[in-house]
Amino acid sequence: MLFEVTILGSSSATPTSTRYPSAQLVNLLGRFFLFDCGEGTQIQLRKLSFKIQKIQFICISHLHGDHYLGLIGLLSTMSLLNRKKEVTIFAPKGIAKILDLHFKLSYSELSFKLNIIPLQGSSMKRIFEDESCELFSFGLKHRIPCWGFKLKEKKRPRGLIKSAIEKYNIPFHLLKSIKSGSDYITPDKEVIKNQIITMDSSIPRSYAYCSDTIYFDGIIEHVFEVDMLYHEATFHSNLSKRARSTFHSTSLDAAMVAKKANVKSLLLGHFSSRYKDLNILLNEAKTIFPNVNLAIEGSKWKINKK
Repeated sequence: MLFEVTILGSSSATPTSTRYPSAQLVNLLGRFFLFDCGEGTQIQLRKLSFKIQKIQFICISHLHGDHYLGLIGLLSTMSLLNRKKEVTIFAPKGIAKILDLHFKLSYSELSFKLNIIPLQGSSMKRIFEDESCELFSFGLKHRIPCWGFKLKEKKRPRGLIKSAIEKYNIPFHLLKSIKSGSDYITPDKEVIKNQIITMDSSIPRSYAYCSDTIYFDGIIEHVFEVDMLYHEATFHSNLSKRARSTFHSTSLDAAMVAKKANVKSLLLGHFSSRYKDLNILLNEAKTIFPNVNLAIEGSKWKINKK
């Protein structure tokens, strides 16, 4: 089953002719999460021929414009297309005022319900779950309140071994309990251990999104051993003072988080417009953490089963 990250925008506050502000689309088992929604997000979705009505959840990390100014346009387009299905938005509490004011002054009304869930606290907090996945928020350190997100697949039930089911002639009505871990007791009272008739499911996959933040060790526990970590890398380390003063990270900072957290892979993004060639950031990060890539517009990254 698919777990895929699509990069829609990778620029920091000032977009360029080739880079849009922050936005990512994550598909986890057919559930579509939009992480941040900078200007041009819906244009990027159109370019990728993605049906925007599939988006169910929108996660806004903080209320700097390059992370949410595309939201009003996206919601308006959904409404113009006569959407009826509810959209859930996880965002700082001010987002409700922003949206209410816009739709009030523009005499507009959405065709669907918004379920706005305010982000709170700095500790890891589960903000959504269903039978297949969980979404968590955690506090970052930026100039204004800001949150990161972790999306995690739930452990699936054990898989049935078809040949073993046939061998022991196990009745259909017992298969559900066996998948849940029960042994099988034959009509002759013989106990067939669950491990003989089932196989373990794949290891649950995970993705973490660390938006604007200064480096701090507290991030590490929140993203520990995730399969893929996105971490902002606005500057090269030769501008570390600038990074600290603006509460941003360098490519070296991002790589250090990835290394200490023992993540499987790292995506760098939120690049300053001053960098025409992003390899300067990529190469610096690789000096500390080898499995690193650039979050370039249109690129897709799959998190494979193990």
